[in-house]
Amino acid sequence: MSTRIGLRTVLREWGRLGLIGFGGPPAHVALLRRLCVDERRWIDARAFEDANAACQLLPGPASTQLAIFCAHRVGGARGAVVGGLAFILPGLVALIALAALTLGDDPPTWVLGAAAGAGAAVVAVVVQAGVDLGRTGVRSLRAAVYLAVGFATTVLLGPWVVLALVGCGVVELVWRRGTPPALLSVAALPALAWVAFQVGALSYGGGFVIVPLMQGEAVDGRGWMTEGEFLSAVALGQLTPGPVVQTVAAVGWAAAGLGGALLAAAIAFAPSFLVVLLGGARFERLRRAPGPRAFLDGAGPAAVGAILGAAVPLLAGVDEAWQVAVLAVAALLLARGRGGVVVVLLGAAAAGAVIAAAGGPLPPR
Repeated sequence: MSTRIGLRTVLREWGRLGLIGFGGPPAHVALLRRLCVDERRWIDARAFEDANAACQLLPGPASTQLAIFCAHRVGGARGAVVGGLAFILPGLVALIALAALTLGDDPPTWVLGAAAGAGAAVVAVVVQAGVDLGRTGVRSLRAAVYLAVGFATTVLLGPWVVLALVGCGVVELVWRRGTPPALLSVAALPALAWVAFQVGALSYGGGFVIVPLMQGEAVDGRGWMTEGEFLSAVALGQLTPGPVVQTVAAVGWAAAGLGGALLAAAIAFAPSFLVVLLGGARFERLRRAPGPRAFLDGAGPAAVGAILGAAVPLLAGVDEAWQVAVLAVAALLLARGRGGVVVVLLGAAAAGAVIAAAGGPLPPR
């Protein structure tokens, strides 16, 4: 059972979550459960857990889809739209503002230093995310092979990593069913729209898989950003509240300014709204369906490999000796559980700002 509430309440409560939603998907799920199940009792615990499990089976940002689903349960279709936007927009606005500052034509020296420091530390964050996901998601020899395929494709082929994710999913589906699935065709899209669509619709395994999906296109394929600028964009996605997927707005800014940032964000988040509005009532059945489960059992480990592989090209943006030191300290702190991701990145940014202000060397832009 679920309780219906007014749109004003949805706007207020989901907007509050959007403002305080630091810490990535685990924090978002915990905040949503506390609000909808524990405190307000708008949704019963079983329905929430089923929805959360179903969202993990879907491509795209799972915690964003869960936020939209919960808003849909308590506010209908209009509630889903209002709640989803309220959850996404605070962090998105902050990220675009920071992208404008750090990716502008002539940012202050301390800003460049802060971006370089946080960018160096984010390599450690990406590796930790891949290791953590691998501990729970790689439980068989086939899964280990899929992880290796994702890793190798990311390191060697960059923009083609999406083919590894889909291919591993199809292989696992065929392995279990013994028959090939129907082929799908994808219409050609403009470059930025295609990158954003991959981020929003093909990011199996959590938000961090967008890193290899975007990097090959934004840096090597299209030349919209340098390695250092891309590192800064990934760091911004961690330092701002809300879903990691909104990092694509920084890529959009680098490609085409404010219009590019808004276009990229709209395309990246549109699949999440469509999935809930069109199929939210079937979430529980999806959780039990063998086909999606098999596909994700193949694509998920490949996504973990892609996340780990993303650390290799990301290292290309770590040029200065002090950045290597910041990376090492960040990795040590994260491995020992000393502070969360946001705290570590803020410390790295502060260190970079101090070094730049003191006249230390900065990586080329």
